[in-house]
Amino acid sequence: MIIVFGAINMDLNMQVKNFPKAGETLISRSYSMTPGGKGANQALSAARLGVKTALIGKVGDDGPGIRAQKVLRRNEVITSGVAISEELPTGMAMVLRDHTGENQIIIASGANAEVSADQAPEEILGTGNYVLTQMEVPLEQNAIVMKRAKDNGAKIVFNLAPALEIPKAVLSLADYLIVNQIEARQLGEKMGINVEQSTAKLAYALAQLGNLTCLITMGAKGSVVVTPKGEGLSMESIKLDNVVDTTGAGDCFCGTFTACLHQGKTLKEALRYATAAAAFSCGKMGTIESYPYLQDIENMLENAPDVKSITI
Repeated sequence: MIIVFGAINMDLNMQVKNFPKAGETLISRSYSMTPGGKGANQALSAARLGVKTALIGKVGDDGPGIRAQKVLRRNEVITSGVAISEELPTGMAMVLRDHTGENQIIIASGANAEVSADQAPEEILGTGNYVLTQMEVPLEQNAIVMKRAKDNGAKIVFNLAPALEIPKAVLSLADYLIVNQIEARQLGEKMGINVEQSTAKLAYALAQLGNLTCLITMGAKGSVVVTPKGEGLSMESIKLDNVVDTTGAGDCFCGTFTACLHQGKTLKEALRYATAAAAFSCGKMGTIESYPYLQDIENMLENAPDVKSITI
């Protein structure tokens, strides 16, 4: 089982030609409201690969919270670990997308600020399971869940997004660290690492620092992954004829990568599948509604670049 400990939001999506300047008012012809949040996104993308996936999080006692849970359950995500806040509303994200598919996002945490490690039953944090965490819920609660999971023999995938300052002790709890290139450099600076070196060497430095496998995503340039022993892989992104929407692609990558590891795929295979899944999601509008099933990923892989070994 994969246990995702993370945020649940309702996304308010608006399409604009260009992003507004300070003081500028723009008109969007339409809007949509869809469940989101890194926890919900990553849980759904993992479940799309047929892996038993449970989400631990919190929503408000409101319509958006009810709607989010219904969508997740309809996509076979177990939501029995989702609690209801008595005081705070369901988290909300304002997502603006421009004509190139790029996005700007503002998040109001809402009930996500109350997520507690106590919501995760001890019996699901054991050997054979994977715990996937991000940074949209309180760091101290993440740390407690990760420590319990580590002590019980579960594997931990830590998506450090958004990038916040974390103690080295928390970083060292993870077996896999997934960060984008901006977050990797922010983390490296805080940890006293030379961030002007190559992405592969930066990944290696972070891998050694936390005794973990570090994966750095670079958007259209692809990604690199390096183990603490210095074994490295790289993969270019899959080129699309038309990038529609990049929102949630990183979450799709993380959920798919974790699902592949849980299924026993090699690091190389997990990187390929996650890269293909993220690319597929960029070809459609929205977040969870754009996430692929296994056959979609395998179709994308037919024209995918090879994974290459790299020397650190």
